[in-house]
Amino acid sequence: MKIFVTGGAGYVGSIFLEKLTEAGHDAIVFDNLVQGHRAAFVPGVTFVHGDLADRDALDGVFRMHKIDGVVHFAGETLVGESMTNPYLYFRKIVVYGLHLLETMRSNGVRNIVFSSTSAVYGEPHEVPIQEEAAKEPLNAYGEAKHIFERILHWYDFAHGFRYAALRYFNAAGATERNGEDHDPETHLIPLVLKVALGQRECIHIFGTDYDTPDGTCIRSYTHVVDLASAHVLALENLDRIGSRCYNLGCRKGYSVHEVIEAARVVTGRDIPAIPTKRRPGDPSCLIASAELIRRELGWEPEFPDIHSIIQTAWDWHRRHPYGYGEE
Repeated sequence: MKIFVTGGAGYVGSIFLEKLTEAGHDAIVFDNLVQGHRAAFVPGVTFVHGDLADRDALDGVFRMHKIDGVVHFAGETLVGESMTNPYLYFRKIVVYGLHLLETMRSNGVRNIVFSSTSAVYGEPHEVPIQEEAAKEPLNAYGEAKHIFERILHWYDFAHGFRYAALRYFNAAGATERNGEDHDPETHLIPLVLKVALGQRECIHIFGTDYDTPDGTCIRSYTHVVDLASAHVLALENLDRIGSRCYNLGCRKGYSVHEVIEAARVVTGRDIPAIPTKRRPGDPSCLIASAELIRRELGWEPEFPDIHSIIQTAWDWHRRHPYGYGEE
């Protein structure tokens, strides 16, 4: 298959391309490089520098190539920023997402895998979270992703689209080639590792008064390789399974305190941690049930525990202490 990939120079997108090409498929990457990195490109993949705001550029790529499906990673991802600038998130996730869907429709492409998020659930009523759980987002990021999932449902109804919306539960880890390098960096594991590298004095813990055993937020963590493999599986099986939403996470959740302690064990470094006030929009506990994708697609995480996830991230960050910027 030839797959059109938005955001393929980003963290999850670049590692997905590693798995996609290993599986024998071709790809065209469409990325504006605002958050992506040229150094993350996978050799042999066609790259188009473009923005989803530009309908003409999108249409030109689809007309030039025979595209079999789309994997959509592009979009803003900062929960805190979405609470202060919701316009940006609805524009880039919803409006620009519609640009992509309309381009697909006008060019006869009907299969899409969408990078969604556990933030669609908000504060869950039960854990582990099942796919059919109530959708009550606590932030504009999760709301925008949920709206786009609903748009996909109606494009399926009206136009025969087939989609998989894959709801991430905290992507983490790295491959030998690619890892996590955001600006600004807001994710817990790379921030903890920056402390271990001596690039930050401490890690701040946002809230220690949550209704959890140690008072800090609990999350499922999923290795980015396992996320990438799930995208390939979904893409290859869309025509068989029809449209689906799947959770991608491991059965166990880890608190912020537990992640920091695991990083101390993996790195052998002292990692000072300072409590501070909560961030708006953070649920206390997000633990995934991924039984549906296990049952239907045979997905099984290769890296099920937090120590193995952090170890791969630590290996990459030691080789790339300043991210892709050093290359």
